Amino acid sequence: MDLALEELQFLSIPEILRESISIPKQSPKTFYLITLTLIFPLSFAILAHSLFTYPLVSQLEKDFYDSRHEWSLFLFFQFCYLIFLFAFSLLSTAAVVFTVASLLTSKPVSFSSTISAIPLVFKRLFVTFLWVTLLMFIYNALFLAFIVVLIVAIGIHNTLLVIFSLVAIFMLFLVVHVYITALWHLASVVSVLEPVYGFAAMKKSYELLQGRIRVAAVLVSGYLATCGMIGGIFGSVVVRGGERYGVFERIVVGGFLVGVLVIVNLVGLLVQSVFYYVCKSYHHQGIDKSALYDHLGGYLGEYVPLKSNIQMETLDA
Repeated sequence: MDLALEELQFLSIPEILRESISIPKQSPKTFYLITLTLIFPLSFAILAHSLFTYPLVSQLEKDFYDSRHEWSLFLFFQFCYLIFLFAFSLLSTAAVVFTVASLLTSKPVSFSSTISAIPLVFKRLFVTFLWVTLLMFIYNALFLAFIVVLIVAIGIHNTLLVIFSLVAIFMLFLVVHVYITALWHLASVVSVLEPVYGFAAMKKSYELLQGRIRVAAVLVSGYLATCGMIGGIFGSVVVRGGERYGVFERIVVGGFLVGVLVIVNLVGLLVQSVFYYVCKSYHHQGIDKSALYDHLGGYLGEYVPLKSNIQMETLDA
């Protein structure tokens, strides 16, 4: 990042995006290898998942009760997909956040050093992810329970009121979902760069989001909307477009959309890292680059001073 850390608080959303996109230029080979080995498989799996499950879902819809083999295959495939999805999502996050921080502290950057740091980083990210999963489970359960109670209280005969209430609840659900997603993404960066993870990282993320919630909401909403649009086009053209499009057209469109999703995911991870520094700057929390250098070295088995702390005392406004 070319700007001083104390200047990052003044960045607008387009400037955050521009700053994020410029980062790979500082170590193109490293980011190329990270993209090829981690982000590309993740992006391909996200889109290809629907391509493989669509025939199974179609078969289950035709014969819902007498398709035990298809049900077993479908559930097994879904389980493997979720494991792969979350594993590569955390691995990609660990690699990008570590590499961006290394560039910030002028630490030697290479793909091998990033891969060497991932095992220890992954453990911290996984614990944070478990806490976020628990939070998501709770708010999804409350959301479903609230819908059931609402329908029972209002009654299904008052159709207009039921529809209006469901729309209102759904909008509230989206707002909460976007906020928790922003909380998770920022907590992931905190888990890598600060000596906290899990619930403590979520608490730190909550504190950093204060005053920057609108910016986070726009960034997360834009990312989710873009991914949803890519997935929708892929589904309509590649997965269900066999009768309207030829094989060659579907292959070209599918390959293009995978490439676009790779770029979107890479930029999203870079923005995730930059936004952490924006929030730190906004709250006048300095970054001790030498301490952060030592902290990152700890993932590589280097000597770390016992009193190393990447966060300096809060600076005067």
